[in-house]
Amino acid sequence: MATIHTPRTLSLQGDGLTLTGDYWEGTGDSTLPTLIFLHGGGQTRHSWDSTADSLVDEGWNSYTVDLRGHGDSGWSEDGTYSIESYARDTVSLVRSLGGNPPVLVGASMGGLASLTAQSDNPELARALVLVDIVPRTATEGVKRITDFMVGHSDGFANLDEVADAIAEYTGRERRLNVEGLKKNVRLRADGRWYWHWDPRMMQPNAQSEGRVPDADALLKRASLIEVPTLIVRGGKSDVIDEEGVKELEGVLHKPYSTVVSNARHMIAGDDNKSFASAVNDFLKNVVLASPSGA
Repeated sequence: MATIHTPRTLSLQGDGLTLTGDYWEGTGDSTLPTLIFLHGGGQTRHSWDSTADSLVDEGWNSYTVDLRGHGDSGWSEDGTYSIESYARDTVSLVRSLGGNPPVLVGASMGGLASLTAQSDNPELARALVLVDIVPRTATEGVKRITDFMVGHSDGFANLDEVADAIAEYTGRERRLNVEGLKKNVRLRADGRWYWHWDPRMMQPNAQSEGRVPDADALLKRASLIEVPTLIVRGGKSDVIDEEGVKELEGVLHKPYSTVVSNARHMIAGDDNKSFASAVNDFLKNVVLASPSGA
């Protein structure tokens, strides 16, 4: 879907590297907390375009950010792509932006980075939104994601092949206009298109084995988080289930949850209207309910 508003692309500060982000200026009061959107593994900041665009007219300023090794952001010099490294980038980003604590909206891996960053830095964010991610995930769903990310290591001959691969993975209708897929891939000197991320992040010997911490460690971290936290689950997700959500709710201090019934794991892409509405409701009815966001 084409966006209505045009963001401004910026260079942002990560932990020892440069991140690329888009700034979406909202129409509301400048005192509203800013939203920072962190995508899932193998995605780019553009996975949030429709959501950020929808929230502009609701008043919200947003940054949609390419995580390290993804999109137009810098690649780790030593191949470090652990959740902790993404969390350190998040802390550096928030502190470099300054101002009041933002709301961190993280999908999948971006959600784990948000959770980790907040558990180590209680004053970092005003609230969290965890999009289809909980500490205890479903093995088969995670394997499907991993298989997709390590697949097609030899690239694609053309954008039509990219469109076919994405449609098969997401379960969505194949897009007819493939030009927009150039945001997801890079054309290399050999004339083939490759995914827009550092392939080293999928190599265990590249300091990425800690990419997904164990569930108990994450639950312990979650128990330290005192800000309002919304868990958004895709009703058709194969990555998290109701039991996993309840387990996380049981340790969070201020848990909230909702289900986007028709969405799979990539909720914003499957049903952006419902997702953006759920986020907006949480922001207005919970986060702004008191000056502290409590």
